[in-house]
Amino acid sequence: MTIGTGIVLFVIGAILVFALDIRLDWIDLDMVGYILMGAGAIAFIIGLILLASRRGRRPVVTDDEVI
Repeated sequence: MTIGTGIVLFVIGAILVFALDIRLDWIDLDMVGYILMGAGAIAFIIGLILLASRRGRRPVVTDDEVI
């Protein structure tokens, strides 16, 4: 979930920065795009860290059958 959210934020930010050429007086879309790209990169990295930590933990299974 976090990895996908990071990718989506990064793509939306890149579209705002590089694809749109709209100038609005009340907001700087380039700055919003850069902020979204940064947030997307951070979310992607956090998602990778969480994924790696989940893979490292394996439950210990013991066979306690009495024969």
